[in-house]
Amino acid sequence: TAKTWVWHGSTLLDEGGGGQQLWDRALIRLSPGGSDADTCREFDLITEQFVDPNGPDMGFALAEPAKTRISYRSRNEVLVGTDFGGEEGSSLTDSGYPRIVKSWKRGTPLEEAVTVFEGEQTDIAAHQYAFHDRGFVHEFQLRSITFYTSQYFYRQLTLDGICGTTADAELTPFKEIPIPADAEIGMFADMAMVTLRTDFEAPGTGTIFKAGALITLPMSQLMVNDWSSAFAMFEPTPSRSLSSTSECKDYTILKILEDVRTVLEFWRYDADTKTWTKQDEADGSGAAVPVGQDVSVGSHCRDSSADNKLWLWRDGYLVPDTLEMASAEDCCASTEDIKAKPAMFDAEGLFVEQHFATSKDGTRIPYFVMRRKDLAMDGENPVLLDAYGGFEISMLPGYSAGVGAGWLERGGCKVIANIRGGGEYGPAWHQAALKDKRYKCFEDMEAVAQALIDSKLTRRERLACIGGSNGGLLVGNLICRPIASRLFGAAVCQVPLLDMKRYSKLLAGASWMGEYGDPDTKEWEFLRKHSPYHLLRNDILGRPELGGEGILGESTESTDPGWECPKVLFTTSTRDDRVHPGHARKMVATLLEEAGNDKAPTVYYWENTEGGHGGAADNSQRAHMWALTYNFLAQTIGKGKM
Repeated sequence: TAKTWVWHGSTLLDEGGGGQQLWDRALIRLSPGGSDADTCREFDLITEQFVDPNGPDMGFALAEPAKTRISYRSRNEVLVGTDFGGEEGSSLTDSGYPRIVKSWKRGTPLEEAVTVFEGEQTDIAAHQYAFHDRGFVHEFQLRSITFYTSQYFYRQLTLDGICGTTADAELTPFKEIPIPADAEIGMFADMAMVTLRTDFEAPGTGTIFKAGALITLPMSQLMVNDWSSAFAMFEPTPSRSLSSTSECKDYTILKILEDVRTVLEFWRYDADTKTWTKQDEADGSGAAVPVGQDVSVGSHCRDSSADNKLWLWRDGYLVPDTLEMASAEDCCASTEDIKAKPAMFDAEGLFVEQHFATSKDGTRIPYFVMRRKDLAMDGENPVLLDAYGGFEISMLPGYSAGVGAGWLERGGCKVIANIRGGGEYGPAWHQAALKDKRYKCFEDMEAVAQALIDSKLTRRERLACIGGSNGGLLVGNLICRPIASRLFGAAVCQVPLLDMKRYSKLLAGASWMGEYGDPDTKEWEFLRKHSPYHLLRNDILGRPELGGEGILGESTESTDPGWECPKVLFTTSTRDDRVHPGHARKMVATLLEEAGNDKAPTVYYWENTEGGHGGAADNSQRAHMWALTYNFLAQTIGKGKM
């Protein structure tokens, strides 16, 4: 039993709006100790009580933690994928996510749920879901084949049909959606919204849509592979990418990144003509936000089709979160202040600037610097360089009390590097550091680090790198690479992947082979070059390595006899069921027991017994983890300055 339960989210019962909509039930997911596996219970929003599965209302409940996907199909039916115990072969994929989806009726035991969809064992996951959208009822089946490829199936239903017929009894067949395997699809009313990851020539049109484009067309036409009315609502440029979309009654709002600075675009939908019109921001509200700040919008209620009112959130590295009420009808030109978070640290005298470093192959790499305006450019400033560089995830500005109070107020500088592998410039930016090109994101970090040193902001002894998860893999490589290990005086490696030979066999690791590669194929040839555990133990330290047939080789000469590990802190969690804590454990053991004090003079390790992949389960644990981190940095790169 966990000491700490962590909120994992809720799913509201949507019955299609209108007078019959009660908005009275939700599925609540709670995680024991912060693990990805969670429990689920139905909650009554009127009585504010959980619905007893053994009581008269026969609530839905999954008491055993599992990596579950569950959603309402109607009031008395949910679609659920979970660990069913293997009664039909493995109910989970090799990645540990649901492979089988079942229709589960209210008042019946889970064992009587009926299978309605199955994926393959090697898929990442299988999912079936239904939803209402502006008078239309959509139902999808989804095979997540790899992290970036999927197979979608679709059927359109009626309100009476979904309420009166369960998924296993519904006779309307699913049909495969003819979109590229690496595309994603969403809906707005009866319009398909297709996001591309690679260039795509629309069949029968001769039109080529670019990778990163958002394409819209009627779903009825898409299902017969008719792209004649397909329209690009967004097309990328070398400096512009689509970050996300939001919806309200008549509008789709695009959050666009222009050199990692947010711009909002508003598109109005005409249901009669099935066309979109971009709205003009005559007052200049469509300009990019100031450097180091961000803005987002979302419908002010769960039913985005109710009206055109929006919540608008603003924040930034030095700007506390604010919540405002706005409207899509004037492109958020006028807003009403609702709430503002109080300042959690003193930002007086601090500012944010954006620069670009030139990577080894000539690519410009943007990075943000948070620092004092009056600091001396004398190479003596403690600088913490943070990055992620994977899975098309963008590092955008956001307010952090921990960064401010734990580092900036004490005189430190924080740098965010938007290196390749992320999504800051769309799919191409991500794919530039995919699989065998992974080294590009390491070179990008080296370029940013060198730029910080060349500018006299800092020097090697005052510069540290930090990263978690995929960012932990990044840091693991940096402390082992000949160039990077001499650029950083310290490093913080959080919940990391480090053994790239075995990662795909541990927990959710198989799901990331689309990002990194399959170590059990010839892809190991390039994976080996950015597996920190092997770089350290077998290359730098010259220890014997297992060959292809499991035969232990001979000791070898060090590839970098002058290597010395930057002062390093590793953190992980016993309850991390996404990235196995064994990655960090074995790397630390090698540093302590085989590298020794001569080559690794300062190695610290902290493993929280809770926390999951986030490393901490609640604010007290999070405060402890970050206090350890910032004190470690203050005692290493901040020594004599903090």
